[in-house]
Amino acid sequence: MTISEKVAYLKGLAEGLNLDTEKSKEGKLISVMIGILEEVGLTLEDLEDSTAAMGEELDAISDDLADVEEIVFDDDDEEEGCCHRGHCHCHDDDDFFEVECPTCGAEIDIDESILEAGTVECPSCGDTFAIDLCDEEEDGGEEQE
Repeated sequence: MTISEKVAYLKGLAEGLNLDTEKSKEGKLISVMIGILEEVGLTLEDLEDSTAAMGEELDAISDDLADVEEIVFDDDDEEEGCCHRGHCHCHDDDDFFEVECPTCGAEIDIDESILEAGTVECPSCGDTFAIDLCDEEEDGGEEQE
């Protein structure tokens, strides 16, 4: 039985006693108390409804947050088996470029500081070569001044 149902039951019992609610002090007191109990019961039902609605919204937000956490924090696991061995530059915020060594054909990742220097030493064969900016622009790299 809900609080409102219990209050309605008490109200019915009080009416069954045929108390004079206008002349009798006890009748007035019981009538006022039942009125207050009705208001408290309705307020409690409203609070229960609001709490249930907030619980559902909180569950939905929790599910959305779990989805976001999966996207944000599970990226670390995916990078280990990514497109390159070791550290993968394709997911970093820094600008890295990939060039091919003309001597041994090894793929070399370079950043802007190496690009500004104009030459790079291949870690595979040790050959030093100039960086050809024309190929980078054709592959979608950044345009240089």
